[in-house]
Amino acid sequence: MLDYERIIWNQGIGLVCGVDEAGRGPLAGPVVSAAVVFPRDFYLEGVNDSKKLSASQREKLFDLITENALDFGVGVVGHELIDRINILNASLLSMQKAIRKLKIVPEMVLVDGRIKIPHLKIPQIVLVKGDNLSVSVASASILAKVTRDRLMEDFHREYPQFSFDKNKGYSTEAHRKALENYGPCKIHRRSFKISNLLKKKQPELKL
Repeated sequence: MLDYERIIWNQGIGLVCGVDEAGRGPLAGPVVSAAVVFPRDFYLEGVNDSKKLSASQREKLFDLITENALDFGVGVVGHELIDRINILNASLLSMQKAIRKLKIVPEMVLVDGRIKIPHLKIPQIVLVKGDNLSVSVASASILAKVTRDRLMEDFHREYPQFSFDKNKGYSTEAHRKALENYGPCKIHRRSFKISNLLKKKQPELKL
């Protein structure tokens, strides 16, 4: 998990930033990205792709990451902008926002995925499944996931019929059933496959 960071550090580049997002796939809620910069040669035991960790493990690691990072930032793009610019562009925008939140300017950015962050003057390396390969990217995935989960738990209190505290906006059977019964709420993404789902189930519903 430190191989990529060590290669970069050994080239004399000290400030390496990992970036990842959470929330590309859900039917509702924002997409959230995080950026993390660790001290050179820092490693945190247990850090991995956030999807491979339990909620309690992520919460513990969230605190350890934020306590030990040189700097971290979080970027959020809401459902309305996702609908306007599409989820890919919204994800990249949330990554831009996360990096802009940093007080330290990194010298190299490791990005999870296949696409570089646009309009970023800092050198970048894209890593497919980077949250399995880099401690910096994996840590960013944990910060992004925990932050988004907390936001969805807040939305649950406003829209309890959708059980956002459990499904976090993803397309579970219970979530789809709630959509059939109640129609979409304010934070549902109208541009997503929710539109096809609702057209099939409720032809009279106008989005």
